Amino acid sequence: MKLYPLQFTPLYKYRIWGGEKLKTELNKQYTEENIGESWEISDVSGDETVVAEGALKGQSLRDLIKEFKGDFVGNAVYEKFGEEFPLLIKFIDAKTPLSIQVHPSNEVAKERHNSFGKNEMWYVMQADKDAELIVGFDEEINTDDYKTHLENNTILNVMHHENVQKGDTFYIPTGRVHAIGAGVLLAEIQQTSNITYRIYDYDRVDSKTGAKRELHNELAIDVIDYKVHKNYKTDYSIEKNVSNTLVHSPYFRTNILDINSTVEKDYSVIDSFIIYMCVEGTVNVISEGETYTINNGETLLLPASLKKITLQSESARVLEVYY
Repeated sequence: MKLYPLQFTPLYKYRIWGGEKLKTELNKQYTEENIGESWEISDVSGDETVVAEGALKGQSLRDLIKEFKGDFVGNAVYEKFGEEFPLLIKFIDAKTPLSIQVHPSNEVAKERHNSFGKNEMWYVMQADKDAELIVGFDEEINTDDYKTHLENNTILNVMHHENVQKGDTFYIPTGRVHAIGAGVLLAEIQQTSNITYRIYDYDRVDSKTGAKRELHNELAIDVIDYKVHKNYKTDYSIEKNVSNTLVHSPYFRTNILDINSTVEKDYSVIDSFIIYMCVEGTVNVISEGETYTINNGETLLLPASLKKITLQSESARVLEVYY
C-alpha cells in the first residue's frame, strides 16, 4: 500500500479550564462543553489518533510504523524510537488559567513512569486583551523558599507573567514551571508524554467530580529549575515563503512558513516525517499530483518517503515540525 499525506481524526479533551475557541476559532466539530484540547496527532497509550481519510483510514500511528517503518517516520527516527511515535501535537484553548505545572526530564520520567519526558513549545494563535502566560521565575528562590510560597499561596508572586499576542512563541524545557493563562489559544508541540506535575491550581473544584484536582508537589520538588532567565520568549524573524527557524531542540524542530505564493519544498536531506500545523489561513499541499487542503487549526502529516512537496496559498502561516 502506498503512503500519502495523512490527516488524523482529532481527540477532544474535556478540561476544567476549557472553552469554545476550538469550535469558534478553529471550526472543530464537537458537542461537549469545556473542551480544552484537540489532540491532533497522538501515540499516547489509550489516546491514539487514527487516519481520517483514504486507503489507510482507521490506522493508528503504531499501525503505520509497524507496516512502513522508516518509510513512514524516517530511518533515523525508526532506529531510535522503534514503533513509538516521538511527538504529540495539540491545539489548546484556555478559557480560564491552567494549573501551575512542571514536567519531568526523560531520565526522571523513564524511572518513575516508564515514559518520555515532556519538553514542549507553544505558538500563540489568538489571545484576548491582556491575556498572559506564566513561564519560569522572576525572582531567585531555592527549595525552601518555594515550599514557603506554596504553603502561603504566594507562588504566583515569584513567577514570570508575560502578556502575549498572536505569533508569540515559547519553548518550555522540562523543569520549567509554566501555565497557560485565560484567553489564550495556542498550538502545542511536545514529546509523546502525558506526565504533568501540578503544583498549584487556584483551589478550584472540578464541577464534574465535585473535588479539587490532585497536586503533585512531592514529585515536582526535585525536578523544578529555579534559575531566573533574562528572556523566556523565543525571538525569531520571518521571511516570506521560506522555512524560518522557530524552535530547534534535541526533541523536535519547528520552523514557520509565511506563505503568499507557491513554495517548492525538497525534504531529501531530512530523514524524518514532516508535520504541517496550519495556524492561519488556508494552504494547499500538493504531493505526487494530489492536492490536500488544510485550514487554520488543521494538521497534516507527511510520511518520510514523500520528499517533493508544493505549498500554495494567497495567505497562510504553517508550522513545519519534524524530528
